[in-house]
Amino acid sequence: MKIFLTGASSGIGRATAEALTRAEHEVWGTSRDASRVPDLPGMRAVRLDLADRASIHDAFRHAAAEAGAFDVVINNAGSGHFGPAELLTAEMSQEQFQTLVLAQIELCQLALPAMRARNDGLIINVTSLAARLPVPFMAAYNAAKAAMASFTLSLQLELGDTRIRIVDLQPADISTGFNDSVRKTDDSDTPVPPRISRTWNVVDRNMKEAPKPDLVARRILELIVDENPPPRVTVGGAFQANVAPLIDTFLPQRVRLWGLKKYYGI
Repeated sequence: MKIFLTGASSGIGRATAEALTRAEHEVWGTSRDASRVPDLPGMRAVRLDLADRASIHDAFRHAAAEAGAFDVVINNAGSGHFGPAELLTAEMSQEQFQTLVLAQIELCQLALPAMRARNDGLIINVTSLAARLPVPFMAAYNAAKAAMASFTLSLQLELGDTRIRIVDLQPADISTGFNDSVRKTDDSDTPVPPRISRTWNVVDRNMKEAPKPDLVARRILELIVDENPPPRVTVGGAFQANVAPLIDTFLPQRVRLWGLKKYYGI
């Protein structure tokens, strides 16, 4: 298969690129710095800056012309922000939504005409369990992931009469270097409140103790050969992948809030 994969230089994206190429798929992997895309058999590095609309269009169209057509598009690239919601700047909110929502919507729209023409294809949008169970002090990230999950559900509704498959892949905590690149609100004039420090310690500990990204890569390999993949898939450790979604589904909001506060120590 011919596959377009964003964020192929690190974390889940890199693990996925390695798994796909080992399975002898052809992968066009993107990064803001194309030199960071792993040099693998069947891999083509593509420079793509999700903050730049011209880069999005140029990168995808050039890659699609080279591939002929993509069987699979995987929207995986991401970024994060940590800090109180009340201190979020407009610039930070815009940055998160551009990377995690608007750029990915554009890539879906660029991929769909060719998929419609042959009435076949698969789009996997990597959102997050945080779309349903938000992480405290990551409001922009949570909101953006929830928005992309909602957009994905909309596509599933609208394309239900076609053979184009759309999957909302929601990883729980996965052990990557993601936290190392998370931007934090810098308010050096004010001491960091203990509840914020406690939350970050839990977030960081959970990330370090979480399953490796190969777990997500293996699930993606299964999805791309599934003729009728589930519309939403949660991947992660046993508690987060299996129990946490049930909490979201069956418990009232007041109880969910209480449980999340206890979980993060706030």
